[in-house]
Amino acid sequence: MNVETMNVTGEPLHRDKGEVLLSVDNISLRFGGVKAISDVSFDIRKGEVRAIIGPNGAGKTSMLNCINGFYHPQEGQITYKGVRRAKVKPHQAAADGIARTFQNVALFKGMSTLDNIMTGRTLKMHRNFFWQALRHGPAMTEEIEHRKVVEDIIDFLQIQHIRKLPVGKLPYGLQKRVELGRALAMEPELLLLDEPMAGMNLEEKEDMCRFILDVNNQFGTTIALIEHDMGVVMDLSDRVVVLEYGRKIADGTPDEVKRDQKVIDAYLGVAH
Repeated sequence: MNVETMNVTGEPLHRDKGEVLLSVDNISLRFGGVKAISDVSFDIRKGEVRAIIGPNGAGKTSMLNCINGFYHPQEGQITYKGVRRAKVKPHQAAADGIARTFQNVALFKGMSTLDNIMTGRTLKMHRNFFWQALRHGPAMTEEIEHRKVVEDIIDFLQIQHIRKLPVGKLPYGLQKRVELGRALAMEPELLLLDEPMAGMNLEEKEDMCRFILDVNNQFGTTIALIEHDMGVVMDLSDRVVVLEYGRKIADGTPDEVKRDQKVIDAYLGVAH
């Protein structure tokens, strides 16, 4: 089914959840003699919310680090938009449309909300450093265009009231929202979210869930999500892959995964 949506810049787009955007094939990652990931394969389809779950130490963050180029697996292959990717650097992954948030907020604490989100537009700016430093002529015109995109993101995330405040003075939940805004400023095709609800209270989690769904539905952004809150995972996800000790033990819809005995034994427990 094709769904027409709008991207960050307001342009219409079409998405089809049946098309594979990224595939992970037999990935293994070692640190010395320790295997963080062992022969894991799964895919992420365009337009879906794909959850990666498992106990602490299962290899979830290591997998995201392989996808966006922080780590380079010793074995296996990652294919993105039909192209096999060898030792891609994080900035190259970002230029190719893969954005990332982190378990621990990684913002410039002394900078304002607006300026932090503007840093997400860096790869979209084409004027050289000389013009940017002068803030004059073509560079000024370009900055105004990018600032308009950032202001739209600020409106979308409902953080107008903190746009000029240093992010270091903001509550943790709002810092997480600013980090999401910075990732959205890159206009990603694939958004990697590493525990976006960590450390949040119930109200903050509800807000973040709503924004994630809106990013997926309104912008058509494909999302890969690591999250420990199983209520969030089951509500948001189209499909779930489960890791344990670096190995894949299940892969399927939320309903299929929560009924899988291996997942119950390894992670969910009887209560789920």
